Amino acid sequence: MSLKLNNQRTCIVCRKTSSKGDFLRVVRTPEGEVCFDPSGRRNGRGAYVCSLACCQHAYKSRAFDRALRVKLRDEDYERIAQEIIDAQLDEKQ
Repeated sequence: MSLKLNNQRTCIVCRKTSSKGDFLRVVRTPEGEVCFDPSGRRNGRGAYVCSLACCQHAYKSRAFDRALRVKLRDEDYERIAQEIIDAQLDEKQ
């Protein structure tokens, strides 16, 4: 008998809880790079947001800084948001 794990995650901004696949993951790799993780499997410390709107709010509140335990510059937030937008556009095509 195999048990399937229920991978529940919580948005770092609005605290919504849902399955892992419903969220956007931003990861800090062991090398210190912070980037969007469309696969959700990249090695490192991850932070989850439920939407692009929550990602923008995370920028204002510096939620990624706290969740990933790293100091991000404004350029990093802009790059991450652009990576998410590009990935969502690719999905629609």
